[in-house]
Amino acid sequence: MKTVLMVAEKPSLAQSLAKILSNGSMTSRKGMNGACSVHDYTGRFNGEQVHFKMTSVCGHVMGVDFPGRYNNWDKVDPVELFTAPITKKEANPNLHMPNFLRKEATNADYLVLWLDCDKEGENICFEVIDCVCGVMNRVHGQQIYRARFSAITETDIKRAMNTLVEPNKNEALSVDARQELDLRIGCAFTRYQTRFFQNRYGDLDSTVISYGPCQTPTLGFCVERHDKIQSFKPEPYWVINVTVSLPDGKSLKLDWERVRLFDREVANMFVSRIKCGDGAQ
Repeated sequence: MKTVLMVAEKPSLAQSLAKILSNGSMTSRKGMNGACSVHDYTGRFNGEQVHFKMTSVCGHVMGVDFPGRYNNWDKVDPVELFTAPITKKEANPNLHMPNFLRKEATNADYLVLWLDCDKEGENICFEVIDCVCGVMNRVHGQQIYRARFSAITETDIKRAMNTLVEPNKNEALSVDARQELDLRIGCAFTRYQTRFFQNRYGDLDSTVISYGPCQTPTLGFCVERHDKIQSFKPEPYWVINVTVSLPDGKSLKLDWERVRLFDREVANMFVSRIKCGDGAQ
């Protein structure tokens, strides 16, 4: 019987997918890394009966970094980081994710990737492929598939399983480019401005003054919110509290959907209509 290895982006998603695709008939076991489970069941794939193994990663399998010799801030000019070589390394060495994936992929015939349907997910697809393609069985025709889904519902998941596509290499490469830019720009400017501001201001903790492309818009959101808070001018408003006395002696407090009014005359008009009992909403 042939084996189909399926990989999701996180353990909880793998469990949900396996439960849907197996119609609840799966068996589960812990993976060798202790963080990911493997869900086994049988079913049909490409017109034949197969053994399915559904498991997951925990986000990115690999990350990018400079070789160790570039980690010395005193000996490496930040400008060198723009042309320095970059290496791939395990994103979380404690998870032993590449070894775990290789173990589960050994002698598998097909690979179905259930990573999140965005560019990051596409990039993780190829991280998984790089880990497992060397230990899988070689088959004639297509061997690697990508599932596209937008919701974790039985309808969406089973439709995705029946309409598998190929992973998108160009989307994955765009994430590689973004990761490289983030690393080069972030490390170079962090080192430069940390050195520049060190010991310049007595009340500034200049141990590390980090910089990253994503920090600039985030800082912009924080500053914009801060400015709104600082420039906020409170306005008086009025609320209507109504309590209804019931025949049995109990009382019922009513909530008003509109909550508050900033016009006192309008508020008084509503109060008058309520007192007259003319059914104002």
